[in-house]
Amino acid sequence: MRNALLVCILGFIALDAADAPLAGVDKRPVTIFCDGVRMAADLFSPKELKADQKLPALILCNGTGGTKAKVGNRTAPSFARAGFVVLSFDYRGWGESDSKLITLEAQPRPDAAGNVKVEARAVRWQMNYADQTEDIRAAISFLAAEKSVDAKQIGLWGSSYGGGLVTWVTGNDARVRFAVAQVSGMAARGPAAEKAAQELAMKQARGEAEPVPFETGKLGGKMASYAMMRANPARSVGFNSIEAAAKIKVPMLLVDAEKDELVDIRQHGGKVAGILKTNGVPVEYRVIPGITHYGVYKEKFAEVTAIEVEWLRATVKALGN
Repeated sequence: MRNALLVCILGFIALDAADAPLAGVDKRPVTIFCDGVRMAADLFSPKELKADQKLPALILCNGTGGTKAKVGNRTAPSFARAGFVVLSFDYRGWGESDSKLITLEAQPRPDAAGNVKVEARAVRWQMNYADQTEDIRAAISFLAAEKSVDAKQIGLWGSSYGGGLVTWVTGNDARVRFAVAQVSGMAARGPAAEKAAQELAMKQARGEAEPVPFETGKLGGKMASYAMMRANPARSVGFNSIEAAAKIKVPMLLVDAEKDELVDIRQHGGKVAGILKTNGVPVEYRVIPGITHYGVYKEKFAEVTAIEVEWLRATVKALGN
């Protein structure tokens, strides 16, 4: 029965993705504020949603360089058709969202209204755990007040870098009731890397290094293709998704790629799954055979999405009982 359901869902997703990605789904743009900065977002919901109806909700959290225009438009409709209100958004300084600003000179004294005129630089495409976990929490706050959302059934979905963010937030925000993390990098640094991040933080604080990495912080190795991205390890000191996993008490689905070339899945998704299992937390761990990291977005996209839809439906049903 389970295999038959999976085949039906998979076929439904493949048909919709190819022929009519928004069939049966309403989509509207919304704005989320995080520390005063506007984040661009899209809200997806099933068509013909009744005015007094409240549904479970899911927030999509992007991986490195991901945007709502790419990830959200492709992924969100399948979850919305499954009965979820889905929020897809761009982190501050990513995609269509506004940026934090840094002044290029000493600030003048504010006028009577508290306003100043300055020359500033936009902070764009930063990988910054401190900021992006706050962005996700702002998205939770936005959804919790949405009239069509059951605030007691809000979940997170994260991919790659976003999977690590989602894991940390799930362990630290009691409003999250379930979570999905796929091909996740869990932001767990060893002692040497943590020391280097702390040393960078000291240099940034003293103006001995770029306070925000623009010229520095470029990704290397297999991640070098993300030329616009900048990593700021100093802003991730103390953020460890593996440690956060020990605090998770809600159901979680982890999906990994068997041949992931970017992370050792045994030390990332597999390790988190083991922690949850040991702690008696409901967890399902799926390793998709034969694919590399990006296979979840390519040849196995429909299969992985179907697995996640089935798990989400079952999890929400169990939570409601």
